[in-house]
Amino acid sequence: MDSGAPAIIRVESLTASYETEVVLDDLSFEVRRGEVFVILGGSGCGKSTLLKHMIGLYRPRSGQVHIDGDDIVTATGEVRERVLRKIGVMYQNGALFGSMTLLENVRLPLEIFTDLPRDAMDLVARLKLGLVGLDAASQQYPAEISGGMKKRAAIARAMALDPQILLLDEPSAGLDPITSAELDQLILRLARSLGITFVVVTHELPSIYTIADRAIMLDKRVKKIVAVGPPSDLRDHSTDPWVRRFFNREPETAGFSGDGPSPDNESEI
Repeated sequence: MDSGAPAIIRVESLTASYETEVVLDDLSFEVRRGEVFVILGGSGCGKSTLLKHMIGLYRPRSGQVHIDGDDIVTATGEVRERVLRKIGVMYQNGALFGSMTLLENVRLPLEIFTDLPRDAMDLVARLKLGLVGLDAASQQYPAEISGGMKKRAAIARAMALDPQILLLDEPSAGLDPITSAELDQLILRLARSLGITFVVVTHELPSIYTIADRAIMLDKRVKKIVAVGPPSDLRDHSTDPWVRRFFNREPETAGFSGDGPSPDNESEI
C-alpha cells in the first residue's frame, strides 16, 4: 500500500450515541485508498458501532463520514445509492441465506441492483467465487460447507458489485488458527491484486499483525481513539499502558478497574 495514497474514507468529529449514552466521542481519522485498515479495542468499546456508522446504517449524533468525497450521513437519493455501491460488507456470521446455493447468494446483489441478463449474472457470481477459491462449491448450500468457506463466500457476495471498499466485521471469529491464517492471506491477496480498500473490525492479534497497514484503537473509558499507526509501532512504542497491554496480551494489574481493553471473549456494542 502506498503510504502517500489519498484518503478514500474520512471520518470527521463523529459522535455516536444510543439515546442519551454516548458511545463514541468526537472521532476523526482517515482510511487511505488501497490500505488494510483495522479497527480494534476491548469489549464494548464501539468497534461494530463505528463500522455501522461508516456504512450509513446508523446516523451519528454529530459528525461526518465521507466516502470518496461524499458525506454518507447527509447523502440522499441517487447520491446515497452511488455512495453505497462503492461499499461491500461482510458481517460477522456471514449472513448467507441458507435456502440459496453459494452461487445464488453471490448473485443476489446483481439481481437487486443491476439489469444484467441471468447468464451474465451467473458468470459474475462464478468469477467472484473463483476469486475466493470457491468456484467448485458454487452449487453447495451454506449448511454443507465449513465456517471458513462461509466467510469466503460472504466476501465473494460483498464483492459482487465491484465495490472500492470492503468492510469486514470480525472475519476470523469462530475460525481455527489455520483457517484464520488462510483468510488473512485472502484479504491481503485481494487488497494487493484488486486494489480494494479493506476496513476490518477484529481483536485477533495474529490477524492484526498480518494484515493491517494501520490500525486505530478505541478505548471504552474515554470513548475516543487512543492510538493510531502500524500495529508493530503501537506494540513497541506506545506510551499508553493500556495499548501496550493489549498488544502484548498482558492481564490487568492491581489498581486498574478492569474496564480497559480486554481482547478475549468480545461482546461488542
